[in-house]
Amino acid sequence: MKKQPISDTTSDTSSSNASNPPAFVLPVRIYYEDTDAGGVVYYANYLRYCERGRSEWLRELGFSQKELLDSGGPLFVISKVQADYLASGHLDDSLKVITTLHDLHGASVWFKQRIMRDNVILFEAKTKVACVNPLTGRPTPWPEAVFKQFQNQLSLSQLSLSIS
Repeated sequence: MKKQPISDTTSDTSSSNASNPPAFVLPVRIYYEDTDAGGVVYYANYLRYCERGRSEWLRELGFSQKELLDSGGPLFVISKVQADYLASGHLDDSLKVITTLHDLHGASVWFKQRIMRDNVILFEAKTKVACVNPLTGRPTPWPEAVFKQFQNQLSLSQLSLSIS
């Protein structure tokens, strides 16, 4: 697996400054299938966009969840979500899913995510992802290479916070 560092894309967010941790930004277009009859994004789709943001962030770090699983690696399971719906997305909107690593433990990680349209925050979530053994369903430590990349990202976040 090719490993690539995450670029600091915080300049794509509305509150860009030195105190923002490195973030991964995934553009998302709202299609008809994403909306209810009124053309408003269906509430559960924000969680789907966040999943895509986390998955693409992991891919940018050089890891494929399928390859990890196929090689006997762990499952990544959502164990907690705290979500705030702040404004509505609409048909044909161009959104940004901003993903930041927030906290790291031996068998879990917390992400902070924000979905924005221009400078408007539509949705914010804090998500806990657990690393689980696929055979036992029990928590298991992160694969070493994944854990090291997570530590690196967290260090970059803390460094950017100490600069401010």
